[in-house]
Amino acid sequence: MYDVRLLQVLREIALRGSFSAAAEALSYTQPAVSQQIARLERQAGVTLVDRTPRGIKLTPAGQALLRRTERVLAELQAAEDELGEIAAEARGRLRVAAFSTAAGTIVPEAVAAFRQLRPAVEVELQLLDPPDSLPMLGRGELDIALCEIRGFSREVEMEGLTVEHLFDDPLFVSLPGGHPLATREAVSLGELCDDDWILVTPGGACADTNIVMTACRECGFEPRGAYFSSDYFAIQGLVASGMGVALVPGLALVTPRLDIAIKPVAGNVPQRGIAAAFAGEPIGAAATMLECLREASVGYRRPEPLQRLPA
Repeated sequence: MYDVRLLQVLREIALRGSFSAAAEALSYTQPAVSQQIARLERQAGVTLVDRTPRGIKLTPAGQALLRRTERVLAELQAAEDELGEIAAEARGRLRVAAFSTAAGTIVPEAVAAFRQLRPAVEVELQLLDPPDSLPMLGRGELDIALCEIRGFSREVEMEGLTVEHLFDDPLFVSLPGGHPLATREAVSLGELCDDDWILVTPGGACADTNIVMTACRECGFEPRGAYFSSDYFAIQGLVASGMGVALVPGLALVTPRLDIAIKPVAGNVPQRGIAAAFAGEPIGAAATMLECLREASVGYRRPEPLQRLPA
């Protein structure tokens, strides 16, 4: 095993072109540099530096070792930087943003696992929709943002961000208990063309509404928005009262009401893409949280999405 300090001396000699210049750069004496190169050559078993009247040059063996040395020293510097970041964060905070249904499902699971791994790091959670959280991420005001990746009605700035898809969240038909289709195993959206609809927001102001509108239009009709709410629990209540039908994402149905009928969509199932967004390469606490989010996502990648829903 080569001594890293000796490898650093070899690199400085190659860079500076002389023993004296390398000694000055390293704050050594010239004899000390000569002794260290001699020691390195003994370890290597070959001559590494040719001393000529015109100066010094590396032998082929010295050049080969130098190439490896650059990689080794670069990796050691990267390790030092990463450990410094981890140490700096050891009693710091991690800034996470999530939209509401993710904040009530995947995020708590990930945070619980994160706190086991990094108990000294404070997790600061903000409830934000992607059009608000992603620009903040780009400005360095957040570390990780849970977001949807389809259905935005306005352009969201994504330059410089990495968006890692975690899972797809299917939407389900939510019907009043007495609806004529409530006993069906699956319901086609086209069969609901004459119903009143409860939407998240009017005018396509959010991704969920746009996904619903697109799915209905592909079935040949424009959903008649009778009521609007940004709260999926309230939407389920409105459905239960008979005010209309709705498409509700699976994350909002982890604890569904028992007085409504939840049915899968027959045919092409509309769904939201759920992702974690971050800027740069996550390290330290951010890397740990990203891994916790990946692990928490596994339980939501279900081949049968109604496993958690009432029959």
